[in-house]
Amino acid sequence: MLIAICVSVYSTQEVANLVGVHKLTLLRWLYTGRIAEPRHARIAMQNHRVWSERDLERVRKFKEANYRKKCRRKKAGGIKSKRSKP
Repeated sequence: MLIAICVSVYSTQEVANLVGVHKLTLLRWLYTGRIAEPRHARIAMQNHRVWSERDLERVRKFKEANYRKKCRRKKAGGIKSKRSKP
């Protein structure tokens, strides 16, 4: 008897679309260590990231904690503009 387990897996592009960021932004978060790497799968002699639902939720939480909701920009982290107002 076989039991089928349905597990949702996503590509990096799909995760970026679902979270609402550009793929390069997601890759930058990975390269700088802001979010943990998902597991990798070797398909046709190439390594591919395989994102699970758990990985997707981690990325969503990171975005909520670090980005503004409306304008899709980083939250101000105490860095003030050097420009003076007239």
